[in-house]
Amino acid sequence: MEHVRDLRLLPKAHLHLHFTGSMRPATLLELADRHGLTLPDALTSAEPPKLRATDERGWFRFQRLYDAARNCLQDADDIHRLVREAAEEDVRDGSGWLEIQVDPTSYAPRLGGLIPALEVILDAVDAASRETGLGMRVLVAANRMKHPLDARTLARLAVRYADRGIVGFGLSNDERRGMARDFDRAFAIAREGGLLAAPHGGELTGPSSVRDCLDDLHASRIGHGVRAAEDPRLLKRLADRGVTCEVCPASNVALGVYEKPEDVPLRTLFEAGVPMALGADDPLLFGSRLAAQYEIARAHHGFTDAELAELARQSVRGSAAPDEVKAKLLAGIDDWLAS
Repeated sequence: MEHVRDLRLLPKAHLHLHFTGSMRPATLLELADRHGLTLPDALTSAEPPKLRATDERGWFRFQRLYDAARNCLQDADDIHRLVREAAEEDVRDGSGWLEIQVDPTSYAPRLGGLIPALEVILDAVDAASRETGLGMRVLVAANRMKHPLDARTLARLAVRYADRGIVGFGLSNDERRGMARDFDRAFAIAREGGLLAAPHGGELTGPSSVRDCLDDLHASRIGHGVRAAEDPRLLKRLADRGVTCEVCPASNVALGVYEKPEDVPLRTLFEAGVPMALGADDPLLFGSRLAAQYEIARAHHGFTDAELAELARQSVRGSAAPDEVKAKLLAGIDDWLAS
């Protein structure tokens, strides 16, 4: 019988994890109780909520649940706890590098303003990295549902704090709203400041949104990007440019982008040569963390251990980790495969 290697022991980088969505369900319940907040029933069940975001009503419900969870983060101690636990979960799943994604404006009202909120988040990331040994940085994400001028403010702030651990700039929320080109200046500011461009695209809408991210925002990574599988020419473009797609299989199924795990086009992207970094997206709402995404590739798409190791390498290469961290992780992947 073939030796089955433990996917939690496979070194990897985690490039698509949202801030509040990284929270442990038990922590959410404890924080809600501490702050006297009532959560929607969907967040108090032992099972992940039933979601579907392919229509506006479903997306609104998803956002409402996310907002309810975020409201439980009331002070700096809560922020530090969330980040430390997210790091602990990643280490447990074999991650050696995590880029956690956050829009600090969402936390500013409770943390004394935009700059204090960002500083609390960066302090928490620094502390969690030291405590757990996990390489950890921040990707600041603008909200495409807000005015593009807000995104420019965030981009300038992200560049200002690049020496404190910010490595990238993103664009999240419903990609059916807000054209990518409306945020081109914000992304230019970020790129000119040395940050990588990693907007969401190709999740809720088709290949056109991936092309927009490439053409208008000059993306070096795409958050999700799975719908590029519908356009062979776009796949070739991504492969030729080495643009990494942050693919989140469990999230894609939970939100109704695909009906079943085997429908997520992992094999199509992989065989087209498109670099991928598997991510958990929002474990709080989708019920699975990083190693489980690799398990989906193994169980539902027939990825061999050699192919899973290559997926892990792609996640490392697509990261903003320093060269010495990348070298260590890549060596660890080789060791895992040789074990």
